[in-house]
Amino acid sequence: MGPLSEAPPTLRLVAGRHKRVKAGHPWVYSNEIVMSAEAKKLAPGTIVRLEAGSGEPLGLAMFNPRTLIAARVLDRNPSAVIDRAFLTNKIAAAAALRERIYPGGYYRLIHAEADGLPGLIIDRYGDLCVIQANTAGMDRLLPDLIAALEAVIEPATIVLRNDAGARQLEGLTEDVRLVKGSLDGLTEVYEYGAPYYADLREGQKTGWFYDQRDNRALVARMAAGARVLDGYAYIGGFGISCARAGAREVTILDRSALSLELAQQSAKRNGVENICKFTKADVFTELERLGAAGERFDIVIVDPPAFVKSKKDLQAGVRGYRKLARLAAPLVTPGGLLFIASCSHNVDRLTFDEQVARGIEDADRSARILFEGGAGLDHPVHPALPETAYLKASLLQLD
Repeated sequence: MGPLSEAPPTLRLVAGRHKRVKAGHPWVYSNEIVMSAEAKKLAPGTIVRLEAGSGEPLGLAMFNPRTLIAARVLDRNPSAVIDRAFLTNKIAAAAALRERIYPGGYYRLIHAEADGLPGLIIDRYGDLCVIQANTAGMDRLLPDLIAALEAVIEPATIVLRNDAGARQLEGLTEDVRLVKGSLDGLTEVYEYGAPYYADLREGQKTGWFYDQRDNRALVARMAAGARVLDGYAYIGGFGISCARAGAREVTILDRSALSLELAQQSAKRNGVENICKFTKADVFTELERLGAAGERFDIVIVDPPAFVKSKKDLQAGVRGYRKLARLAAPLVTPGGLLFIASCSHNVDRLTFDEQVARGIEDADRSARILFEGGAGLDHPVHPALPETAYLKASLLQLD
């Protein structure tokens, strides 16, 4: 893209509606903006200069006149230049941080607003990177983002997984394509020395969920000699970690045949295929069946996909967590462990904890919380944006 050839257009906020942004919040909603005829004509993703109603400069942002979140702040300095050098500096800073946390090149490299690049996800798999550009602004910047990524990481392969539903809200098309290198078959992902197979084209999200890395390690620490049930297993990260740590038996449960196939290959790659068994079923249905059959496990893991994808789903979704806890709790042996998580950013920690507690009470069990946490350190949280603390995880011991 190079330096901007002319000053960005100015976008003025409604009088008195600048305080939240000035205090550090990275989003501006459409009803906070003076939607003049000129503003409405701006192309989605245009870089704009934000001003308070008084004319006070607030910084530079990406603007989309068609969305509820209409502006996303890129830089608080209104004189900054959003060019390839700007993007290179952001990616280099993020890469340096990740290598301090998880050396070796397997991590979430860019986590959207928390890394100063709103709507952008980049996951790194050694010399392969997967990009998701979920906002119109990032989509417009893709050529320079790719060049910046190459300057910092020099990946052999770059994949665009622009198939997230968030792109529809921004008026963007969805596609998956290879923009550099080759991608033949499966990709090996390494986590604390363990190899797993991921499908970066067809798998969920970018192919692997780095966010649960440290939670998987925590549960595995307690798995020696245990009988383990890994529900919503995807490609078996929790279950295989437990098997590697000495679990005597692991059931890996998911409704996706593709996920279970990858889990089987990963189990074999780790030499634990004889410890693991694989069940294709709806998790709620299978938990009920196992409970009726009197099955018990020393560790039960339930890490479901988002039950609440939008605020209109909130009431039904939170009941889902209560039901999940109610069905999982009877399967835990006395003194055993229940790990339960929510990746719904619309569900806050207090609500999630309340629903889990009610579900355990519904099952006539008592419990103590051993651990409450969230995503790994490569998924930083923006201090003014609680939505970025999307992952809630709890480890409980049940009586």
